[in-house]
Amino acid sequence: MEIVGSNNKLINNLILKKMANPIKKKLKHIHELLAEAKFIEAMETYLHDEVELREANGEPKKGKQFNLDFEHDFINNQLEEFIRYDVKDVAVQGNNSFYTAEMELKLKDGSTMLSEQVVATQWKDGKIYRERYYHA
Repeated sequence: MEIVGSNNKLINNLILKKMANPIKKKLKHIHELLAEAKFIEAMETYLHDEVELREANGEPKKGKQFNLDFEHDFINNQLEEFIRYDVKDVAVQGNNSFYTAEMELKLKDGSTMLSEQVVATQWKDGKIYRERYYHA
């Protein structure tokens, strides 16, 4: 939406900011859930039914139910203790969002997993449609 006229630049900027706010608000809630180790709740709430999640250069995991099952399996069989999930930088433009995060977990094999990542997300119908995790 654009309002024509030289005096309407401020109004146009406000409209654009308001359009981006739903994604920012959802991201904030997702980050709060992840910081509390509520991974399943975040996925159930925000994944699109036709979602594709991809770790770096791996094959995409397709479908909300497949990804929920995958996460349940990881939590039940590999996760010993959640330590932290810290979000650093966040950017939203149009239907895309990006953020950096650090996640630390203790696994059942006794090792500690520290994942530093950039998360790139494409949103559709207010849900996460495509998401890719770039790891350091």
